[in-house]
Amino acid sequence: MSTVAVVTGAASGIGRATAVWLARDGYEVAMMDLDAAGLAGTRAQIEGAGGKAHEFAMDLCDPLAVGSTTREIAVTIGAPEVLVNVAGVGVAATVLETSDEDWSRVLAVNLTGPFLTTRATLPLMLDRGSGVIVNIASVGGLVGLSRRAAYCASKAGLIGLTKAIAVDHAREGIRCVAICPGTVETEWVGKILANAADPAAARNAMAARQLDGRMGTPDEIAAMVSFVAGPDGRFVNGAALVIDGGMTAA
Repeated sequence: MSTVAVVTGAASGIGRATAVWLARDGYEVAMMDLDAAGLAGTRAQIEGAGGKAHEFAMDLCDPLAVGSTTREIAVTIGAPEVLVNVAGVGVAATVLETSDEDWSRVLAVNLTGPFLTTRATLPLMLDRGSGVIVNIASVGGLVGLSRRAAYCASKAGLIGLTKAIAVDHAREGIRCVAICPGTVETEWVGKILANAADPAAARNAMAARQLDGRMGTPDEIAAMVSFVAGPDGRFVNGAALVIDGGMTAA
């Protein structure tokens, strides 16, 4: 069977770029996301470049769906060697402005989802004695961001989960790494800007948070995933790697 990578949130943004990069690296990519149309677009891009990809439209917060889909991937494609948890959501709100529903949704997608996919995939990796899990966290898991209370809490939790997995399973051939992007120009950021009172001013403010005055690109984050997942990244484990254009340096 092929060397398999599973990528969540692969319908757009960082997830799509990651799926494309890993397919280029030679992985057969299994893609999980709620957005079936977006997954189809990613698959077309991968297959157009000669790669292999499979779509699994599903709810990453549903333990039964995650478990059954992971088993299906293992049986029909192969046991995953790489798992990349990208899917994430956010809400612009302080603690006082965050509803119970938004708090639950952000933590469910950003933290419970990676827990579920890891719990389902890890036994398959342990059986083969190797595997790499990459969690896309955020600089918001390391520093406070204005009006991102639930998001920061979820990403800090994801970094903690990453370190715990690494500590528990390093001697069994498993690596687990968090990547912490700064502001990246994705469809999600585009929606935030479109809903701003002054989109141009909001874009300039987001860009100005990085020392070089621009937002990152999904491909720049995917390139880091490719490195971490590959043989040159084998000494990277339990780390929270910051790739933020210097956002947290100032």
